[in-house]
Amino acid sequence: MTARLRDQTELRVKPRGRVVRRLARRTEFGSPRVLSVVRRRGNWLKVLVAELDNGRRGWVRADAVALGSTRWSLHVDRSARRLVVKRAGRRRWSITVAVGRPANPTPLGRFAVTDKLSPNRPASPYGCCILALTGHQTKLVPGWPGGDRLAIHATPQTSSIGQAASLGCLRAHTSSMRKLMKLVPVGSPVFIRA
Repeated sequence: MTARLRDQTELRVKPRGRVVRRLARRTEFGSPRVLSVVRRRGNWLKVLVAELDNGRRGWVRADAVALGSTRWSLHVDRSARRLVVKRAGRRRWSITVAVGRPANPTPLGRFAVTDKLSPNRPASPYGCCILALTGHQTKLVPGWPGGDRLAIHATPQTSSIGQAASLGCLRAHTSSMRKLMKLVPVGSPVFIRA
């Protein structure tokens, strides 16, 4: 299930609990905010958001969002360096990806796609396409200027695909990323396991 924000919405620690954030209708990258719903309890939805640490969830009121759904999900096996695309629980496609190097491992857990981005710079280290995720890299190198958000993205360093070579993001070939950008909607869940 997905939840598209209609307006600014309060994110709470639990139903009717303390407000921890106010979520804007748009993400930090300007996309309409579509949340991945983990659970429903009455008029409350437990959701994944990039504003919280990895593994933490928040709650929003169901009447503050437009409910939707996605049948797509992404499943990453970090040790096998494989990303499996599923639709309605059935395997549809699989690709090889680069994962975080040993000092900067790709975090494990459940995340969600927050944005579908196309960099404007031809020489972008993120290639043609980026699926931004709710997750954060907690073991970045000192002085890294690129932020801590996890993503699945293309790369001009195609020799790194299939290797433990990134700072935590998942890297894929341009053709695979273009296909992912077309198929996978914002709000889709992403599961990363060891």
